[in-house]
Amino acid sequence: MDAGIEAPPAEKIRKQRMLRDVALLLAKHEVRNMKRWFEEFDRDIMLPILLGEIALHNIGTPSAGAVDGEGLPECTLKPCNAYSIAAATGLPRETVRRKVARLVELGWVSRRKNGHLYVSSGALHHFGHLMSSRELPDLIDTADRARRLLGD
Repeated sequence: MDAGIEAPPAEKIRKQRMLRDVALLLAKHEVRNMKRWFEEFDRDIMLPILLGEIALHNIGTPSAGAVDGEGLPECTLKPCNAYSIAAATGLPRETVRRKVARLVELGWVSRRKNGHLYVSSGALHHFGHLMSSRELPDLIDTADRARRLLGD
């Protein structure tokens, strides 16, 4: 459609319904995932958010051109601390410190003496497996369904 010409009312209604259906599909997907994470982390929804932020800080940007033994971009883990995680999430530092202590207790995060935080190899293995076995197929299925609703 040209910028100055509006779609006929029936076409406009059809597009609105299509977008509503896709939004509903995506909302159901997100709520389903939040429930899973809520249960996975002892019913504390902040824990997976903080673990994710720590992992994203640690991984950072892969080294340009460098690859590991499997041909994947090589990543050197970068440290973060409660302050940087509080800044990234907008949560109070004390809340982040308390929640990080819980992640350390659970074995998902290691804290060095200097306060640097790293996602543990156990967390990477456990949640990497969950992502590949549960979340990724669900996400791909949801994306395929959204594409069909949008008519490709």
